[in-house]
Amino acid sequence: MPIRILLPLALLTAAAPAAAEVVEVTDTGFVSRHRIAVAAPPEAVWNTLIQPALWWQGAHTYSGDAANLSLALAPGGCWCERWAGGGVEHMRVVQYLPGGALRLSGGLGPLQGAGVSAALTFTLEPDGQTTVLTATYVVGGFVPQGIAAFATPVDGVLASAFANLAATAERAAEAAE
Repeated sequence: MPIRILLPLALLTAAAPAAAEVVEVTDTGFVSRHRIAVAAPPEAVWNTLIQPALWWQGAHTYSGDAANLSLALAPGGCWCERWAGGGVEHMRVVQYLPGGALRLSGGLGPLQGAGVSAALTFTLEPDGQTTVLTATYVVGGFVPQGIAAFATPVDGVLASAFANLAATAERAAEAAE
């Protein structure tokens, strides 16, 4: 089965971890929000965030290898995946404030081929010895199967990826001490 079919199937069948939170679902969209206390300073969280190859899961890529991911940190910059057999633009940078916020635009996984508009916004807030990472994915538009069916599985994939982002940033902060 081609990877372009396997990725959407994997996204739809992924289990939603307990940290997942779909905050709103309508006939035309959904909002997924995650708030994670990361035991690392904002710089460590930011430096991890802007390197998706370090924290995104290979199972949720088209190539099967997260090492093929890159993020061009500039307005219009590409969160892309490139490999010998092809490439894909996952999202595009629409705003970045180093150490504070990153906003990306685009439909992830099976949403990419649907009639949707989506924005993924990350904010980082220092809180004592931790950084509060908030990630909000707002998706709206038309999907033939109904967009609401995508809310929980997409949220589950994001929850797992963001938990990995937090753990990776914490390891980086520990290694820097």
